[in-house]
This record gives sequence, C-alpha cells and structure tokens, in this order.
Amino acid sequence: MLCRTDEALLKPPLLACFAVRYCNFHFADIHTEAVQAALAKHKEQKMALPMPTKRRSTFVQSPADACTPPDTSSASEDEGSLRRQAALSAALHQSLQNAESWINRSIQGSSTSSSASSTLSHGEGKGTSGSLADVFANTRIENFSVPPDVTATTSSSSARPAPKSFPPGVPVSSRVSTKIQQLLNTLKRPKRPPLKEFFVDDFEEIVEVPQPDPNQPKPEGRQMTPVKGEPLGVVCNWPPALEAALQRWGTTQAKCPCLTALDVTGKPVYTLTYGKLWSRSLKLAYTLLNKLGTKNEPVLKPGDRVALVYPNNDPVMFMVAFYGCLLAEVIPVPIEVPLTRKDAGGQQIGFLLGSCGIALALTTEVCLKGLPKTQNGEIVQFKGWPRLKWVVTDSKYLSKSPKDWQPNISAAGTEPAYIEYKTSKEGSVMGVTVSRVAMLSHCQALSQACNYSEGETIVNVLDFKKDAGLWHGILTNVMNKLHTISVPYSVMKTCPLSWVQRVHAHKAKVALVKCRDLHWAMMAHRDQRDVSLSSLRMLIVTDGANPWSVSSCDAFLSLFQSHGLKPEAICPCATSPEAMTIAIRRPGVPGAPLPGRAILSMNGLSFGVIRVNTEDKNSALTVQDVGHVMPGGMMCIVKPDGPPQLCKTDEIGEICVSSRVGGMMYYGLAGVTKNTFEVIPVNSAGSPVGDVPFVRSGLLGFVGPGSLVFVVGKMDGLLTVSGRRHNADDIVATGLAVESIKTVYRGRIAVFSVSVFYDERIVVVAEQRPDASEEDSFQWMSRVLQAIDSIHQVGVYCLALVPANTLPKTPLGGIHISQTKQHFLEGSLHPCNILMCPHTCVTNLPKPRQKQPGVGPASVMVGNLVAGKRIAQASGRDLGQIEDNDLVKKVNQYLLQLENGKRIYPTAESTCLQLHKKAERIASILCDKGHLNAGDNVVLLYPPGIELITAFYGCLYAGCIPVTVRPPHAQSLTATLPTVRMIVEVSKAACILTTQTLMRLLKSREAAAAVDVKTWPTIIDTDDLPRKRLSQVYKPPTPEMLAYLDFSVSTTGMLTGVKMSHAAVSGLCRAIKLQCELYSSRQIAICLDPYCGLGFVLWCLCSVYSGHQSILIPPMELESNLFLWLSTVSQYKIRDTFCSYSVMELCTKGLGNQVEMLKARGINLSCVRTCVVVAEERPRVSLTHSFSKLFKDIGLSSRAVSTTFGSRVNVAICLQGTSGPDPTTVYVDLKSLRHDRVRLVERGAPQSLLLSESGKILPGVKVVIVNPETKGPLGDSHLGEIWVNSPHTASGYYTIYDNETLQADHFNTRLSFGDAAQTLWARTGYLGFVRRTELTAASGERHDALYVVGALDETLELRGLRYHPIDIETSVSRTHRSIAECAVFTWTNLLVVVVELCGCEQEALDLVPLVTNVVLEEHYLIVGVVVVVDPGVIPINSRGEKQRMHLRDSFLADQLDPIYVAYNM
Repeated sequence: MLCRTDEALLKPPLLACFAVRYCNFHFADIHTEAVQAALAKHKEQKMALPMPTKRRSTFVQSPADACTPPDTSSASEDEGSLRRQAALSAALHQSLQNAESWINRSIQGSSTSSSASSTLSHGEGKGTSGSLADVFANTRIENFSVPPDVTATTSSSSARPAPKSFPPGVPVSSRVSTKIQQLLNTLKRPKRPPLKEFFVDDFEEIVEVPQPDPNQPKPEGRQMTPVKGEPLGVVCNWPPALEAALQRWGTTQAKCPCLTALDVTGKPVYTLTYGKLWSRSLKLAYTLLNKLGTKNEPVLKPGDRVALVYPNNDPVMFMVAFYGCLLAEVIPVPIEVPLTRKDAGGQQIGFLLGSCGIALALTTEVCLKGLPKTQNGEIVQFKGWPRLKWVVTDSKYLSKSPKDWQPNISAAGTEPAYIEYKTSKEGSVMGVTVSRVAMLSHCQALSQACNYSEGETIVNVLDFKKDAGLWHGILTNVMNKLHTISVPYSVMKTCPLSWVQRVHAHKAKVALVKCRDLHWAMMAHRDQRDVSLSSLRMLIVTDGANPWSVSSCDAFLSLFQSHGLKPEAICPCATSPEAMTIAIRRPGVPGAPLPGRAILSMNGLSFGVIRVNTEDKNSALTVQDVGHVMPGGMMCIVKPDGPPQLCKTDEIGEICVSSRVGGMMYYGLAGVTKNTFEVIPVNSAGSPVGDVPFVRSGLLGFVGPGSLVFVVGKMDGLLTVSGRRHNADDIVATGLAVESIKTVYRGRIAVFSVSVFYDERIVVVAEQRPDASEEDSFQWMSRVLQAIDSIHQVGVYCLALVPANTLPKTPLGGIHISQTKQHFLEGSLHPCNILMCPHTCVTNLPKPRQKQPGVGPASVMVGNLVAGKRIAQASGRDLGQIEDNDLVKKVNQYLLQLENGKRIYPTAESTCLQLHKKAERIASILCDKGHLNAGDNVVLLYPPGIELITAFYGCLYAGCIPVTVRPPHAQSLTATLPTVRMIVEVSKAACILTTQTLMRLLKSREAAAAVDVKTWPTIIDTDDLPRKRLSQVYKPPTPEMLAYLDFSVSTTGMLTGVKMSHAAVSGLCRAIKLQCELYSSRQIAICLDPYCGLGFVLWCLCSVYSGHQSILIPPMELESNLFLWLSTVSQYKIRDTFCSYSVMELCTKGLGNQVEMLKARGINLSCVRTCVVVAEERPRVSLTHSFSKLFKDIGLSSRAVSTTFGSRVNVAICLQGTSGPDPTTVYVDLKSLRHDRVRLVERGAPQSLLLSESGKILPGVKVVIVNPETKGPLGDSHLGEIWVNSPHTASGYYTIYDNETLQADHFNTRLSFGDAAQTLWARTGYLGFVRRTELTAASGERHDALYVVGALDETLELRGLRYHPIDIETSVSRTHRSIAECAVFTWTNLLVVVVELCGCEQEALDLVPLVTNVVLEEHYLIVGVVVVVDPGVIPINSRGEKQRMHLRDSFLADQLDPIYVAYNM
C-alpha cells in the first residue's frame, strides 16, 4: 500500500509560494519575500542595540583633580588611570540614592515596547514594563552609533574620602554607560516557552525545564507503510559485473569516447576511449599485483585497500586508477589531494586511512610533484596519516601485462568494491563500504530511472570521486557506454558558463549539476547568448533535495527556457553516501503538468509535523519533490531519535531505504554500522515490521501523494533547540535573504549548534567582505537576528563575522562546518565582528533565589542546636602577660639589614643602639624645626628602607603620630602624587618627613602640574641630621594612646585610615613573637611593602620588639634582580620568610623556567621552614601550589608555604607560625556557597572549589562566624562574616568626619543573640567559615580551622545568590591561553567581565563567546558586557589584590582604551 498524506499539501506550481530556504552557496537576484516581510515590521526603527566598541586612536583622559586614591600600597606606576572620579560620583550620589531608583525612572521614561519592536523576544506574550528585564526602548540606532564624548566631566565638589564606598550601580555619564543603558533597554524577558514555577532548594539549584507547549501541533495520521519503487527491469545485455562491461566495451568498441577532460579555459584537452581505458586499467592492475613487491612477498593482495589521490581536474587518471583497482581486486579509497600539513579535516582523513590499513597511495606524477615536501625532498608526514608508499600511475611507469595474464572477473558478489569517505556532523570521517553487487545494482537502477542508452553524452560538473559524480560519470557511464564530459571545479570558477557551453557543443542529453552551478550560469549568462539547451532531456540537480533549491531551479528555468530548456527536463534527486541514490524525478512527458509543490508551516516542521501553511505566509516553506523511489527499492520514514519507529503519514522523519543498492557498512566500525545499515523498523508497539533491513539515509522528509518523495533537510544539519528542530540550511537561507550581498559572501556561511547550559545554542559564522563597514556589518547582523527570530521563532546565540578567506574550506570550496565549530569552541576563529545574544536564547536558567524573610537569629541558633551543629567560633592560644624581661635587648646586635638588587653588599644595616640615636635626632629636629606638639600627625614619605624605620621611632620619641605613605613615582607624578596629597589632607598632617630627593620632587614644577604645591605642610628632610639629642623621650601616659595611623585602600576602593594604640602594637608584636617563635637569635627575610598592614608591622615593629634580625628586601628591587629574594634566603639560610602574592607570582612566572640556573647559582631553599604569604584575601591555592611545585627541585618543602589573614580592623588574625598542624584544605560545593551554606564534597566533584586554611589563629584572638544581616551567630555549616576580638584590634577609623555610627558598627559591635553577646567584636568585612578538624592543636584540643572565602563588599548579588568575583575570574582565566588576567564587577544588574589579552589583537573577539559560555555553564549567569583590554590595565595593588572598583569606574568613565567591548544582548 502507498503512503499518502493530505492532498491539500500540493498546490499548483504557479501559486505564489513563499520559499524561505535558498541555496546556501548561490543566489543573487531573487526577491526574498518572506524575509523582507519579516523585516518590514522593523523598517520604521532600526534595532536598538549598542554597537560593539573597538579601540579608538585617541585616548580620553579625565581630570585627576579631586579623586579618592587608588591604593596607598599600590605597586603600579599608573595609579591615575585607576582613580575613582570622586567629584563626578559625589554629584551623582546626591541626585541618585541608589541604582534601583535610577533604573525605575529610566523604565518609566522609556517608550512602551510593542510586540513588533521585540526582535529578540520569544513569542507573542503580553509585555509589561514593570521590571528591568522587560524594557525595550524604541531607540534609533543613529542615536548611539557615534555617542557624544561626555567623559571629561567637570565638577567643583571636592573629594571627600570616607571609608564607605559609593553604592553600586551609580550611573556615570559616559560613552560606556550610554551603551550599557541601550543594552538594558534591549533586554526583554523571553516569553516562550512558558516556564513552570519551581521551588528552589537551598542545596540544589534546579535547571528550568521548558514544558511542552499545549498548542504545539501533533501528528494525526495513521502509521505509514513502506513504499515500493517500480521493479528493477531485467535487461538481457546487462553484464554480470561492472568490470565485465568495461572488458566488453574496451574490446568491442575500443574507439568510442568514454571520458573527455577539459583544460583550465574549459576547452577539451584529452578524450579517453574505452579501448584506452581497458588497456591502461589492465596495465595498472598487473603492475599493482605483480610489480610492486617480490613474487613471494607482494605489496598488494586482492582485498587490500589503496588510497586514490587525484586532483579534481584530472578525471582521466582517476578513472584509469579506479578501474585498475577493480580489475586487481583491490579496494580503492578515493580521497582529496592534501595541500598542507594542516588541511581542514586532514587528520580525520588520516584516521580513515589508518583504520582501513592503507599503506599505498596511487597518484599522478604532476600531483606527486605538487605535494608539500620536507627539506630533504621527501613528502611531508601529514598530520594523523599513516606512513604511505606513493605509486605513480602514469602510463610510462606501468608494466604491460603478458598476453597470457587475464584479470579475474567474477560475477558481482557482496565483497567490497570501493570505499567512499563521508564526514559526519562532528567532523569524524567514516568509510562507507560499497559491495560489488550494490555498485552494479545501483548502476542498473540509475540506468532504468534515467533511461540511459548507449552512446549518450552526459556533462558532469560534480566531484567525480564520490557521490552522484562517481555513480553517473564513472560507473553508470561504463555500464551504458556513455560519453562523459567532466567539467572541473577550477574551470567553473574561471568560466561559470562552461558546462552550459559543453551541453550546447556536444548536444548532451544529460547534465549533472548542483544549485551552485545553476546560479553561476545565471550570473554569467550575459556573456554568451547563443547557447542551446534543447538537447537536454535530464538536468539532474543533485542537491535538489535541499528545499531551497526550488528557487534556483525556477530561476534557471525562467532564464534558459528561451534557450530551449524544457521544464520537464529539470530532475531533482536525493542522495546520501550510505543509501546512495534515494529518489530521482524521472524525465517528464512534454506538455504534461509539472509535479506540484508542498507549502508547509515552518512552525509545524520544527515539531516534526507536516502542516499546510495557512497562517503566516512569512513562515512558510515551499518544497519540491525529488521524484519516486528508485527501481527495486523500498522506502520508509522512521523517527529520527530513539528506536526506528515508523512515522505517521503527517510526520517528518528520517528516510530509510531497503534495496541491494546502498552501502554495506562503515569500514571497521561495527557498532555504528549496525545502527545505520541494519535497521529493522518497528511499529508504535515496538514490534518489528518485517525482517528486511533498511539503511538510514541521513535525510529528513516524508512521502507525499502519488508516492512522491519530499526532503526537508539533513540529519547532519539538524539543530534541536529546546525540543524544537530547525534546519541549518533554513537559517543560512534566511541570513542570505537579508541584503547580504554588501556584507558577506554568499557561499561562506556556517550554521551549527553548540551545547551550552543543558541545551543546544545556534551559532552563525559568515565571512565578511573586506569593503564592508563596521556599521553595515552591525546593521546586517542585527537584521539577521530579527529575521531568524521572526521566521524560525528561535534565537541565535552567537553571530560572528570573520575576515574573508579565513574559514576552513572543503576541497571543493564549501565551508568545513565541523572544523569551523572546532575553531569556535577552541577560540581560534578570530572574528572581526561578533554579536552574542544569551539573554534571549537562554530560557532555562534556574529561578532566582527568593530569600526567606522573618527567620530570626534565635531561630537559626535553635535550629543549629537541634541539628547537632556547634556554633562556628574558634580562638588562638592564651597570649599571657607581657613581661619586662621580654623587652631587654642586646643594644649592639644588628637588628636590620637592607638588601638591594645589585647584591654587591647590604645597602644599609642598623643595630638597636644606632636606631635609637638616629631616632633621638629626628625627634629633636621635629621639635625644633617643625615646632610640633605631642599628638600631631606626621607623614613619613620614604622609599622602603631603614630611614623609614628611624623616622617612625623618631616620631614616637617626640610624641607625634606617624603616618607611613608610599612616595610618589617620579616618572608618573600626575598619577601617584594626588594619592599622597589626599592622605596628607585626610590625616591632617602637621609635617612631612622625607629625603632631600623627595622634597625636591614634591616642590618641583612637575608636581605643581598635578597638585597645589603651595599648600603642603612643613616639609623636613632627614638626610643631614644635627648632632643635638632630645632632652626627654616622650612616654605615652596610657597604653590606649595612639601609636600610629595605618592608611590603605581596600580592594573595593575605600581609603581607610585606622588608629593603632600602643597597647594594640605591643599585643600584636607579642602574638607574632609567640606564634613564630621569634627570639633574638633568629633571622627572618621580609619581601613586603612597608607602608600598611602586616607588612608595616613586620618591617618596622617586630625586630625592635623581639630582638631578632630582619633582612629587608624591597619588592621593587626584584624588578631589576628577580633572584634577589630567593638568593638572600639561600645565602643567609633563612628559616622564616614573608612575602606578598605579587612577589610570589613574579618569581613563579619569571623564574619558572630557570630552575636549572638557580641550581647553578647554588640557591638552595631546604633551610626554609615557613614561607608566609601576607594577604587580606582568600588564599590563592593554585599559586602557592605552583610555587611549591616549581621550587621543590631546589629544596623547598611542600609544607613550607602558608598564608596569613588580616583586615582593616585587625591586621593579623591568622598566621601559620612554626608549631601546630599544617594548613588543611577542603573541597566545598560552589552551588551551596552561593546560598551561604558550606557543603564539603570530594576532590573532583563537579562545581567543587578548593579552599585552604588561612594559617593558625594568633594567640589572644577569638573569631566567630556571624550572619551579616541579623548579627546572629551561625553554625559550622554556614558561610558568614568573620568577627574578631583581640587585644591588637585597631581602635577605630581615623576620618575627617569621625563617623561614630560606622565606628561602633565596625569596631565595637555585639552579637544579637547567644553566649558571646556581651563581648565586643570587630567586623572584618570578610566571609568565611570555621570547621573543626581531626588534627590536634598545641593546646591538645581538636584544631579549629578558619577558611576565608572572600570580601563581603566585593560579593556580587545576582539572581538572589551571592557570587565571589574570584570564582568567576578563575573560570574565565582558564578558557583561553591568551587571557593574562581577568576581573569582574556588576553595573545595574549586568555582569561585566574584563579580560587582559596577552596574545595578538585578532584573538580579542575569540574571547567573547568563550567567556560567555564558561560563566553560563559554571555559574548560571549571563555575562552582560565583555571588555578586552591590554595587559596591565586591571589595577593590582602591592599585595597582589585586584582593585575591581577602580577598574569599574575607569570602564564607566571610558578610560580603559579597550581593544574591544562586546555588549551581549
């Protein structure tokens, strides 16, 4: 019984059908009505999307007058570029309290969005403008293509440094913020498909699963039955094997032409007769079997595989080689000529050759000479290829066979005849093995279907090595004694009309072409009008199975009908390597009506259902039939996924064919073979239908009325997005219909899908024309997005344009899709323009977390007790009393020794007595010259050295309060001097102590250009000190009196000065002495900046307190001598050394490949017991591990490296020390961490994060983990803020305004509930957790480990979850080898990722999709903006911490000079 569908599927051909598929290579002047209609909605307004920003030649600099400083401890020289625009922010801060009010105002002020303007929305849902995601302002593109430069703002408001940073999201009037506003206005929440509301468990985020649309079309027909083709006729003169046909014609019709080759101009150059073909094939067969090896050890045996490597312009030599192999009973494997070692897909071809066991390759002398050679003249070893012996098959190298030698020509059986290669969707190459009987039967079926008769001439424009070009032009040709004119691809490029001229000249009856050839002929038609195609009875369009071929065929017919082309001569056919020819339209009877066309709903097709299009003519698909099933064949349609269940009559499925005609297997791949070549269809109940095996063709289609076969796409081109199926060719066609001729090349578009975040995402890549402008390209890209969304109802994830001739090509000029996809995923595509649209495509993100209100701290505590969890708190050992004998020092012992980069000798050294005497002189000069009183603040402006220490103690002797400040850099005064100026003003310094050199610098003309030098306080240089001693050393009346001020800038950009009392200083030095066992006999090496935090304490205070010797190494000296720190440690056999992350990173990167040189210099680190990294952040486990691993070869113990933890309120909370257990590490679940919970997982678990303990808690220190909002204590399993109580906590902030509420909240705060509610705590501002380990502490109890996760102020609140920037940055940094550094921040709910590119600039745009993908996959976040900048742009302070807020302000003020800014839609 025949399979039938609704008769209404077919319409008269003259009906105005809207075909939305066009040839993906070729199409010029055909009016694409569907796409134009889809875009007509957007004609009045252009797409309101911000254009990507590329680097401009001018660099806009904003005034640096009133600014908060970057970091006083910053090691970078260009601090001006990092500075916050305080004046601008303050003005904006006055008018805009927070980001939300501004966003709400912008929403109310924006135009109401209409459904027509929503080019990227999913569906026709009702839009509301109540939330940010629903904003879609009708902004014209002209408004922002060249935005005004408003970065140079002027404001009279002065900078008011305060420890509190400005609220996130304050809009800054700039080019960047304008674009971000446009981006926000384009974001529209996708409304299709409807998403079910999920309850999100705290521990488990659930990916949103799109529910089936209840209105989606479903198949309603009955189950189809297989359709049979006409019986294969029995013709008396058909030979028993193809070789027998060759023998027959070669001996009886020797002079008949068999094959004519053309030269490069398209003129016939050589005709191979059947006699010549027979004799030369015979010689080759004899040579292969008898002349390549010895008689006892032949190189080839019957059944061996041989590679045929022949160029596309030499069909004669290929035909001889092919038939020579058949006669020798060896199996030919035709492949393309390798051009370079890195041909697209070349490695996979090598895999095929290896799996086929090929050791011999046949080629021509000319081709062999053209292959790439080594310097020795040998053919290069192609990547992935086995070693091959090359055999030249030119006649002069062949041996004539003896008269008594005859090839063995037996009747065709199931033994392999040849192997045709096929590239799969993933890029792997498989060999489809065709048996001798299948080859013969296929020739018979083609002969019957095409009604070939002896002596006919056919013109073949196809590749003669495979597919229809091989089947018609090489095989069926010989069976029927046809004459083939072979037109190579190279001729078509220079003379597109050559095949038409050959048909005219030879009065050819049949022509084998692709739509591309029809298109080229139409383009070149004006060159020659006197051609006639009246001889053609069949114009076989071999890619006529592609639905977009309808338009090519119609256009060609309308143009060439006046040249004698008969409408019934156009015969589309459908082929695949596995099933060979599936169906072909038979030549029609003159005057008979042409077959009808099916006009299908594209929405129905996406659900795999056949529906006549009645609604929207723009989303209709017109398809032509490809004729009937081949003679002797049987066809059925099965579901493309899952078991081969027969489809219903109105359902699209994969076409399967059963006949003797078709491949028998994929060579060497038994498993895949079974699933493709041995398919038994089943019914809806799962029972087999018959026992005849079918072959999957890889084509999607259906059988229409009259048993006509319709093809709607290929399995390889299938893109399944959110459960709906789309065809890559459709999307190509839609893109080409959007005025593409000015922007991209027609034949160079690749469409594929990539798997990102649990679904397939569509990527479109096209080659851009060199003369296309940025604006034209952007316009085309945005219109393509609109068209694809309107017609296919699917969003494009990424649209990229690459420079001309850069996409990987197939041998015949098409785009190598799988290789393009591989380049895209590897980040080696190098686009010149890119648009990412994750906001519209990604509809399956988990629901944002809703925080549960009303759970008080007491309830949390009771819950923890019920669950058996202890309150998260820990403490160091008892500090004990400070005894006087601790303070007795050996006055003549050297306390301090300063090293320099030249390492000739120590630059300076000082004993305790020398230090005391110098300090007395400085105190004297302060009183005499400075006229200072006790309690006055003095700024110390010195380079790292002993002078800084003497000046510090001089201030203490005089009763003044020292403030250490990093000196300005002479080469970048405009950047670094304002920071000094600000600290001088904020600290109300009465005097500046410095060196003569720096004093001249402060008063120089260059300094005057940066700041007002007339308002400096008294400046005293201490280079030439008087002999006068101080009459009396000042002693503070109480230990709570102020000792010094510690100024620093946090990573969130807050300048804070904290007050350190004498009691706190003594307590801190005592705690460090106990923890590190610092006795007077010890030596320690310090490679830290001495201006703030623990670096200052170790540099200036600890030696004097404990009496040990400190070897001081300024980190800046490492720039001139990388070996300085390690060689000093080795030379003095130092047991304890302190450094910063920046020093460790410098050594890891700079000395990583010089370990052998370190050994040669005699550097040995086996003496090191502790190497402590001083930091105020989460331990960088990867860096410390790398450092340990790298230098273990020079003796560094893997247990030596540890970290400290401190904050502004308490500079030293944890420090590993010499005793106690080693630092512990744990793996925690990242998803739980975002919910402020801690869940331990095993190493290697997905979404796991490795955390290391931040050293042991110092003596006298207590910590508790607290909920930062409720101020209630938390249990072990929760992430919370670390609060600290210790004798050495700072007294408070030192500010101009003396904000008491902030001081009380940060320094003297109480828990809202619990046993420790009466204790006064200081808030560190860092999130962490405490975990009780199995290890034993020095006290004998189980050790409590403190893990720091990140700064509370830096966390990003996105989708109701808490993200730590470092986690996102770690993911981004490993996506591409050219990412040197990365930083993230948010602005108005958009995630901004800044990456430093250390490669060439053409790699900049490769990073955009990689960054977007990895953040989506690993963190469930959509990146709003990707900024690619030069190395060194991301500001990093001397502690190695990223200054993200400065980066954010520089970005919004448009001061980064980015290489590229991509605004993801």
